[in-house]
Amino acid sequence: MINYSEYFSGKEFRDIRFDEPLKLHTSFKIGGPADVMIIPSTEDELIDAVKICRKNDLKYFVMGNGSNLLVKDTGIRGVVIKINEGFDAVKVEGERIVVQAGALLTAVSKVALRNSLQGMEFASGIPGTIGGAITMNAGAYGGEMKDIVSSVRVLNTDNRVLQLSNQEMDFAYRNSRVKEHDLIVLSVELELSKGDYEEIDGKIRELTYQRTSKQPLELPSGGSTFKRPEGYFAGKLIDDSGLRGLRHGDAQVSQKHCGFVVNRGETTYKEVMELVGVIQKTVLDRFGVELEMEIKRVGDD
Repeated sequence: MINYSEYFSGKEFRDIRFDEPLKLHTSFKIGGPADVMIIPSTEDELIDAVKICRKNDLKYFVMGNGSNLLVKDTGIRGVVIKINEGFDAVKVEGERIVVQAGALLTAVSKVALRNSLQGMEFASGIPGTIGGAITMNAGAYGGEMKDIVSSVRVLNTDNRVLQLSNQEMDFAYRNSRVKEHDLIVLSVELELSKGDYEEIDGKIRELTYQRTSKQPLELPSGGSTFKRPEGYFAGKLIDDSGLRGLRHGDAQVSQKHCGFVVNRGETTYKEVMELVGVIQKTVLDRFGVELEMEIKRVGDD
C-alpha cells in the first residue's frame, strides 16, 4: 500500500483529498474512489503535482470537470489531478481570449458574449472545461474548437512548457495532439471576432433551446455515449433498433435522445457497460454498423 501523504507533505496544495469518491466529480455520478485527488489553483501547483508523480513513478490521471468520463466502480488507483475550479482565469485581449484550462466552456462563452465576440456560440452549452474541449476537439452544431483556437500552452512528458500553434495541435474529429502525445493543457488562446451583441445572444439562445429540448440534461449522463459513425447518426440507429428506453438496472437508453445512456438513480459502471454492449451488438446485427464509445472510460480493477 502506497503512503501518498509522504510524497505530498511539505508541498503547498490548496486542495488535496484522500480516498475521494469520483462519483462526486463526474456528470454521470458514477465511480469509485481515487487514492488521492489534487485540485490545483495555480499553474505551479499543477506542474508540481505532475512532477512529483513522474519523479516517484506514481500513477496519475488528469481530468477536467468529469463531463465525458465513465469511471469504474473500483475507482482509480494513484493520483487524480482535477483541473477545474480555481484554475479558470479568463482574460480578454481585444478579439482574443486567454483562458486557463479549468475554465468551463459555458463561462468563457458568457465572457465572449459580454464583449460582443462571436465564433464561440457553438460551445456555449457544452458541459466541459477548455482543457478537456481542446484535448478532444469538442464540437457541436457545426463548430469545433479547432475553428477558434490560436495557440495552446501545454506541459509535455519532459516537464517542459510548450506553446503550440493551431496547426501544431493536429486537430481531428474528437482528437488532437494533446490526446495523442500525453500532453497536459495549461492555457488556451482563442481567436474570435467582433460581432453584434444581440445577434450573438440570439444564436446562443437558439442553440441552448435546441440542446435543452432534445437532450436529457435533467438526468446524469456522460454526454453523447457514442461517436457519430460515418454516414449515420448513432441516436437514430439505436432508435431504429427498437432500443429507446431500454433499461438495465438504473442505466437506460434515454427516452428523449437515444444517443445518450442516462443514470436513473444509482447505476454503476458495470450496468452501463452491459447496456452499451447490448446496444452495440443490436445495432451491428441489424445495420452492420459498429458504434464506438465517445465517453472516456477510466479506472482500475
